[in-house]
This record gives sequence, C-alpha cells and structure tokens, in this order.
Amino acid sequence: MDPSPPFAPQGLPIREYLLVALCAAVVTFLITGVVRRLAIRAGAIAVPRGRDVHTVPVPRLGGVAMYIGVLAGVFVASQLPVLRRAFDYSSETRAVIVAGGLICLVGALDDRFGVDALTKLAGQATSAGVMVLLGVQWLILPVPDGGSGTLLILGPDQGVILTVFLTVVLVNAINFVDGLDGLAAGIGLIASVAVLAYSLGLLDQRGGDVTAYPPALIAAVLAGACAGFLPHNFQPARIFMGDSGSMLIGLMLAAATTTASGRITYSDSAPRNAVALLAPIVVVAAVVLVPLVDLLLAVVRRTRAGRSPFAPDKMHLHHRLLEIGHSQRRAVLLIYLWAGVFAFGAVALALITDVLLVVWLVALGLLVAVLASAVPRLRRARRAA
Repeated sequence: MDPSPPFAPQGLPIREYLLVALCAAVVTFLITGVVRRLAIRAGAIAVPRGRDVHTVPVPRLGGVAMYIGVLAGVFVASQLPVLRRAFDYSSETRAVIVAGGLICLVGALDDRFGVDALTKLAGQATSAGVMVLLGVQWLILPVPDGGSGTLLILGPDQGVILTVFLTVVLVNAINFVDGLDGLAAGIGLIASVAVLAYSLGLLDQRGGDVTAYPPALIAAVLAGACAGFLPHNFQPARIFMGDSGSMLIGLMLAAATTTASGRITYSDSAPRNAVALLAPIVVVAAVVLVPLVDLLLAVVRRTRAGRSPFAPDKMHLHHRLLEIGHSQRRAVLLIYLWAGVFAFGAVALALITDVLLVVWLVALGLLVAVLASAVPRLRRARRAA
C-alpha cells in the first residue's frame, strides 16, 4: 500500500500536459468547421468595413470552437492519472471554465448582434468577478525596493480589484490586436506556451507539488485551442475568432498568470533578488507586451482626439506595418517575432540563472526583429539611391 498522502508530489507530468494540449488542439481543429457553418446560418458574419483589412465577408464565432476545445482538454485532464488530482485540491481550473464560458457567451452575442462598448465592458468585469469568486485572484504583489524587494500582502478587496482590473486589461489588449488573419490566435499561442514554460519551471521548483498543477494546465489547454484554430484563421482566414475568442484568450492568460503568481516560493528567491521576486509581474507584462502597447497607444490616441477609447480606427500596430509595405502574412509573422522575443525572454530571465546570457539572446532577437520590420524602408531607400 502506498503510504504517501494523495496530495504528495508526483514530479512533472509533461506527457499528460502535452496530451491535454494535443486533445484541445484536435477538438478545436475538427469542431471549427462545424461552428463555421453554424455561424453562417446564424448570420454571424463580419462584413468588410472601411477600417478592416479583409475584403470579403467572413463568419465569426470561432471563439466558440476554441472554448469547446478547452472543455475537451480539461475533461481529458480530469481523467488522467496524475493531472486529475489537481481538481481535488484546487478550484481554479473550474473557475476558469465557468468564467471562460461566460465571457465567451458575451463575445458570441457581440459577434452575432453587436454589443455596445459599455455593455461589453460590464460583461468582461462580471466574468472576471466570477473568476475571483471561484478562487482565482492575486494574493501577494511583489514590489521593488532597491535591494531584494518586498512583498505586499493584499487584502481581500485589494486582491479582487487588482485581479479584475488586470483581467479586463488583458481581455481588451487581445481584443484590440485582433485585426489581421491569425494575429490574435498566434499571439495567444505564443503567450500561452510562454506561460506554460514558466509554470512548468515553478512546478519543478515546487518538486511537482500537486497543488501547483493548475497554471500549467490552463496554459496548456489554451495553447492547444489556439493551435487548433490557427490553421482555419491564418491568412486567408475562413473564419474569425471574433470577440468570443479574443476575450476568451485574454481571460485565460490572466487566469494562468494569476494562478502562477501564487505558486512562487519566495523564500527561495533571495539569490536572484528582485529578478526572481518580480518574475510574475515581468512575465505577465512581457507575454502580452505587444497587444498591451497597442492598447495603450490606441487609448491615448483616441482620447487626445476627443473620441471614445473604444472607437475603432486604422492606426493599430498591424495597420502601421501594412502602411510600411509589409504584406498581411509578413506583418503577422513580424508581430509573432516581437511577441516571442519579449515573452520567452521574460520567461528565460525568470528561470535561467545566467542573466547575462539571457540579456544577450534577447538583444539579438530584438535586433533581428527591428531589421526585419525595417526591410521595406531599407529597400525603398536603396532604390532611391
């Protein structure tokens, strides 16, 4: 008879995480065609507008297929010999499923009927609030303090406000960047894989503690859903994820990083000082840096012009890349590159002890990204000369 308690560490169930991600990807890929036909019948069609890049009507509601893939991945995880134990000692995965279903529903209504900005914002905040009520929220906030830093213990109200605020910001950041075929799905895939790698590193530091399974599980099913949807969505897209998908990605990224923040063993962070202490904040910011910068620039730009921050325009980062002379596919791949450099650079900085090596690799990646982004201008300058 095994004398170990049911919550005893079980190592790194990497194979089970990969199986869960694969299941989510396969189910999403297969169900997307069905959802596409249902979207056409329901009239959930994105008709080209002046600010849009696509020129033909394309069905929406792809987020519904992604959510079904997430459900499938979580169901498989609940049946596996190791990962199923995570459901016995944490309600966080269930919280994400419920909140994800709610925000996907809000997005689906917007995809079909159109919802005004304030109503959609209320739906986002409600979904985030439900997630908090079911057990997902920030409890500790690392604060730099010149040396090794300090930990700010958040009260219940502070934790709720911070979690809801960050979730709504991430949801809108992904939603705002969803303007080119495959862009949001690709960024979601890159960000979730980065969070998965970070969460597995934390799980390894905790010795495979069962209670530390949820962050990697949430990231794995999201990565699978994004990977399964991307073949349908890459240019030329046969279906858009719509708000039902982009908001689902933002909420699940927020959930994965929030749950990961509670798994830091801060007593082990002393040798790395502020780098390790600030790891959750750095990773959260880096994995969504590109859409977050796009969101902030859009809000500033529209506010200065006396318009609503939610008023659409053609001044997003992907629009600017198109104006420079990049094709749609090249613009998307460039944003993938930028997002990957920041996301995986932050994860490496948090997990690898050789900080100097990480800095050099990130600098090299940024140099490649800058040169690749400037190719059309360099060509025009050479022709002019």
